[in-house]
Amino acid sequence: MFIDHATISVKGGNGGSGCVSFRREKHVPKGGPNGGDGGKGGDVVIQAASQLSTLLDFRYRPNFKAARATHGKGSDKHGKGGKDLIVKVPLGTSIKENGKIISDLVEEGQSIIVAKGGRGGRGNARFVTSTTQAPRDWEPGEFGEEKTLELELKLIADVGLVGLPNAGKSTLISKFSEARPKIADYPFTTLKPNLGIVRYRDIGTFVMADIPGIIEGAHFGKGLGLEFLRHIERNKLLLILV
Repeated sequence: MFIDHATISVKGGNGGSGCVSFRREKHVPKGGPNGGDGGKGGDVVIQAASQLSTLLDFRYRPNFKAARATHGKGSDKHGKGGKDLIVKVPLGTSIKENGKIISDLVEEGQSIIVAKGGRGGRGNARFVTSTTQAPRDWEPGEFGEEKTLELELKLIADVGLVGLPNAGKSTLISKFSEARPKIADYPFTTLKPNLGIVRYRDIGTFVMADIPGIIEGAHFGKGLGLEFLRHIERNKLLLILV
């Protein structure tokens, strides 16, 4: 199933808390503080991957949370940082926060941190001063960022086939490539974009997209409306069938 829009929740991992500890060794009766710091929480990272072609998975798994860090320990041992969570999306995915685009992922491996992990708290060893040699102060770890984001997919193709319903777009792409879209003699047979790889002699290949039929007034909601107009934005060339 082709899905080009999804809403997800992301949360960075919480930071670890600092530790209160003092050296206690046989020959060091008045050892100083040695409480370690907490680790930093993991980040949530969204990354573009060419092997994906739909946002369908996000309909069934909309919540993403990075790992929390561990707390500091005695003997100046700092907590371990939380592991980052990598969320992969198709090339051409726009990420929106509060209706504004914060990133447009159009290249393989391109990524953005969308929820930062919380900072680790300081242990009591960090609070030593000239007047306070045995502090019992410490800091809790900070909470990771939490956000609600919109994902919107705009297909990337070299050639986009545009025309009225039943203009022959699906037939054309099936002749040029191995794509096998549904073909029938009635309007709006194509209800989702279809991508095909076209091999041009021995020179190379290019990607062709079969866009669902667009009629006059589509930008006002007629026909399939605005649902698929976004998919012609990234095409390098538009081939209009009449």
